[in-house]
Amino acid sequence: MKKSMQHFTATFLLVALAFFTMPSKMVAQDATKKDPKHYKVEFENDEVRILRINYGPGETSVMHSHPRGVVFFVTDYEATFLLPDGQKIEASGKGGSTMYTEASQHLPTNTGDAPMEVIQVEFKTKPKKKKK
Repeated sequence: MKKSMQHFTATFLLVALAFFTMPSKMVAQDATKKDPKHYKVEFENDEVRILRINYGPGETSVMHSHPRGVVFFVTDYEATFLLPDGQKIEASGKGGSTMYTEASQHLPTNTGDAPMEVIQVEFKTKPKKKKK
C-alpha cells in the first residue's frame, strides 16, 4: 500500500534518528562516490551541493548518506528505502513535490514502472540559530 507524503516525511525523521545513533565506523559514504551511475553533482559551493538523481525502473543503489537538505521530485515516483537497521519504507508521490529532509542513510530502489528523477539540495552549513 502506498503511503501518504506526510507519512513519507515522517519516515525521514526516523531515518535521521537511525543515522545519528549508528556507530561512526558504520556511517555510509557520499552517494556520488558510492553510486556515480545514479548521482551527479550539478553544482557545489561552500554552502550547498545540488545533486541530480536518476533511477530507471527497478534500479537500486547502495547504502549511502545525505546531509540535511531539500528534495525536489521531478517525476512521479514509487520507491522503497532500506534503512541500516533492515527496516523497509515504501514511498510514492507526484512530480513537482518538495520536502525538507534531515540527514539520513538509506538504500533506495525505484519500484515504479517509469524512470525516477530527483534534484536534491544538500546543505553544508549548520542551521543558523534563531534570534530571541
